[in-house]
Amino acid sequence: MNIKDKINSFDPNALGDANNNIFGLPFTTDEAKLVIIPIPWEVTVSYKGGTALGPQSIFDASFQVDLFDPKIPDAWKIGIAMEPVSIDISKKSESLRSKSEVYIKLLEEGESPVTNSDMAKILTAVNIGCLELNTWVKNKSLAFLNENKIIALLGGDHSTPLGLIQALAEKNTSFAILQIDAHADLRDAYEGFEFSHASIMYNALKIPQVSKLVQVGIRDYCEFEYNLIKNSNGRILTFFDRDIKNKQYDGATWSTICNDIISQLPDNIYLSFDIDGLDPKLCPNTGTPVAGGFEFEQILMLIEKIIDSGKRIIAFDLNEVAPGADEWDANVGARLLYRIANMVAKSNAM
Repeated sequence: MNIKDKINSFDPNALGDANNNIFGLPFTTDEAKLVIIPIPWEVTVSYKGGTALGPQSIFDASFQVDLFDPKIPDAWKIGIAMEPVSIDISKKSESLRSKSEVYIKLLEEGESPVTNSDMAKILTAVNIGCLELNTWVKNKSLAFLNENKIIALLGGDHSTPLGLIQALAEKNTSFAILQIDAHADLRDAYEGFEFSHASIMYNALKIPQVSKLVQVGIRDYCEFEYNLIKNSNGRILTFFDRDIKNKQYDGATWSTICNDIISQLPDNIYLSFDIDGLDPKLCPNTGTPVAGGFEFEQILMLIEKIIDSGKRIIAFDLNEVAPGADEWDANVGARLLYRIANMVAKSNAM
């Protein structure tokens, strides 16, 4: 059955068919215009685990998502499909995670890889493993980009999209990163891990094509990160959560603040969304929840206004979703993924 026949025979109002792809949609990754790459990886998480289970849990929860979007008629017809979750990557993540846990425990006890040879071996193994993952993600992303697909990367921890950002840099001369997050993620090799989830934006800024980093909702950061922001000559612009809240308490509307954020963005944008940017009630099981944050529709309004402004989101990621026992986080994550995917496709005129 070709894609036209699939669209004609598909009932978007019916119960989600678990035999189909994500959201119960009937498309393969060959047919889809937007492809989701799941990365079940959490090697360097520094507090709670569980994010490696995010991609599969979101896939499982996605069949409960209603496909109707009143602002994007027949949104489901754009074609969204997710690749199978890689068992090999999942196993490698588990193996390296067990090693990094030993390393972090020793680090917390005052040991150092400089003097502890076992720690040094673990650190080398983890850094090599993370580099190999980045390379795998970059190559996978380039293959889809060469097929003119839009890519959404689904983590896993927030270290996972670096390879995608590197791939986008080979296809775009310049773009900004819009980061929705509770954390600045600007630490240099946090805990010694070069590709730590807490270092993703520090590493992304090493890419010359990344012209600017606009951070929204940041509320947990160290002095090093704060100084890096302040001394970046405008390459990093941070809308701290406390400043956003204070403006709202003084009477500013969220719409006005969104416009301020959008005014700082160029035409081409990569969206990096750590779910802990939301209020923790929406993601209580995420690795490092922080008080504060946004409501669900607040961030979707920001993204919608970006699209309506004529700017283009060239790709995006959603990370740090850990399902927990009740799978509430996965439920929220699945709905975020669908709404954002539709808007990103719209911004690419599909």
